[in-house]
Amino acid sequence: MFKSTNSVYIVLVVFLLGGSNLVMAQANLNKYKYIVVPKKFEEFKKENQYSTNTLVKHLFTKKGYTTVWEDAMPEDLANNQCKALFANLIEDSSLFSTKTKVVLKDCNKQEIFTTQEGKSKSKDYKDAYTESITNAMKSFDVFSYKYSGEENEPITVSFKNDVKELKAPKKLKVDSEKQDAVLIEEATRSKQTYKSIEPVESDVKMAKVPNAPKVATAVVLETKEQKTEVLYAQEISNGYQLVDSTPKILMKILKTSKADYFLASGEIGNGMVYSENGKWYFERYEGDNLIREELNIKF
Repeated sequence: MFKSTNSVYIVLVVFLLGGSNLVMAQANLNKYKYIVVPKKFEEFKKENQYSTNTLVKHLFTKKGYTTVWEDAMPEDLANNQCKALFANLIEDSSLFSTKTKVVLKDCNKQEIFTTQEGKSKSKDYKDAYTESITNAMKSFDVFSYKYSGEENEPITVSFKNDVKELKAPKKLKVDSEKQDAVLIEEATRSKQTYKSIEPVESDVKMAKVPNAPKVATAVVLETKEQKTEVLYAQEISNGYQLVDSTPKILMKILKTSKADYFLASGEIGNGMVYSENGKWYFERYEGDNLIREELNIKF
């Protein structure tokens, strides 16, 4: 009876300690806004070898984490990399099995979390890594991630209604008889004089103003076909960066005072990106020609 009671007590202690560790791990993960995945893990020779990097990024995103590539960090993360955990893949494979773990470290290279070891006995390398990484990432299934850090929103200064309308001064009534000649009068007992200050025609000739350059009355807008390539909008502090599936940053669009209107700059030129009738357009000048191009943007 005594031995049975001790066994139950030991199991209970182990359970409580395990639960406590899970709570601490959950709290630690929630402090970080991003998971950063490199294009090449340290123990591999090539970028995205056996699709390991894209798989890890996909699985983190699927589990609710905001996951970014190491070479495509949003602006707030680029300015403060301590907002993120950095992922790496540890391999301990043998002749008969593939074994992997996913390790998360902070900006100071301190290990924050390590997954369980994922295993696979598949003979095909890609299948083996896919199975072992997927098994290792099951460690995150017990967590419900929610970012708990504080966001410092940029201060927005509004000048709305700062300019007040001034009332026009009241017009003074002038007698019609005195309107043609303005007099300076001096009236005393000894003398009474007046001096007319009517305007006198000047003999100074006005200089001729050169003809102003002609202003175009209309701009011819050339519309190009829609880009079939999907551009993914990644939020930055003052707008978005548009990346392709590589992913490669093709353009940055910055917010303006008008909703759905952005200042754009990137590889294909500088201009303006805006939404019209549910579609997104990019307008820019190519020489003297105004070009409008429809974009396929996913936010």
